[in-house]
Amino acid sequence: MKKIFLIALIVIGLSFYHSQAQNLDEIAEIADGSKILVLNYHQVANSSTYLAVPISDFDAQMKFLADSGCVTITPDELYAGLNGEIELPPKPVLITFDDGYIDNYTNAFPILKKYGLRATIFIIPSFTSVYPNYMTWEQLKELEANGITIESHTLTHPKLEELPDDEIRNELLNSKNLLEEQLGHPIEFLAYPTGTYNLHIAGIAQDLGYKGAFTIKYGVVDKGSNFFALERVPIFHSPTTMKDFYERIAWRQSFEEFGWKKR
Repeated sequence: MKKIFLIALIVIGLSFYHSQAQNLDEIAEIADGSKILVLNYHQVANSSTYLAVPISDFDAQMKFLADSGCVTITPDELYAGLNGEIELPPKPVLITFDDGYIDNYTNAFPILKKYGLRATIFIIPSFTSVYPNYMTWEQLKELEANGITIESHTLTHPKLEELPDDEIRNELLNSKNLLEEQLGHPIEFLAYPTGTYNLHIAGIAQDLGYKGAFTIKYGVVDKGSNFFALERVPIFHSPTTMKDFYERIAWRQSFEEFGWKKR
């Protein structure tokens, strides 16, 4: 069942947007084995910025996932499932947000609750309870009490590849420690700022106690994925956000022009 999940998701999505869809024969065949769709959002707001998915579109996307029978999972469940420690549900989806914008709490959270979906937010702790466009610690605790997982997005959101080793360690460790101190539980997963990473940075993250890390490399996670280079499907604002949503989960060739290739 798991190995055909994305195909089923694509078929349903294309039926919702059949007038714009390519022929199913043009969609890449899904290989055998578990496939986990990891969606990557930033903001949910009626704003012109490309990071902000309109509220009504986000609602429609979450409704689509719920109506399709998707079961939202956590990073820890993804990790355990790929390791063979647990059996994942037939239609696993991991919904992630980067940065910790306030609209994740005011706009996205009510919609997730509406459809009974969980999500994971990668937080920049030095921005938390500091800047008005970002959430507070109290809001994060409320989210966690309602099925939202909080993980690390480094301390200050730098480009890690441009930093010396000691600063990389500080960014990863201080973020982990501050989140653990404020939230009272282990922080074991990371999303690289801007998605940039290399094997050296991944090794530092592993040495500091992280179990896995997420990129913005376009693709789905499977048993062949590197735990410290986990693929995601980015969802951004566009003039045709809903059409793009279906295309992105279907690996449409048009994404190659944006660099979103399955490698």
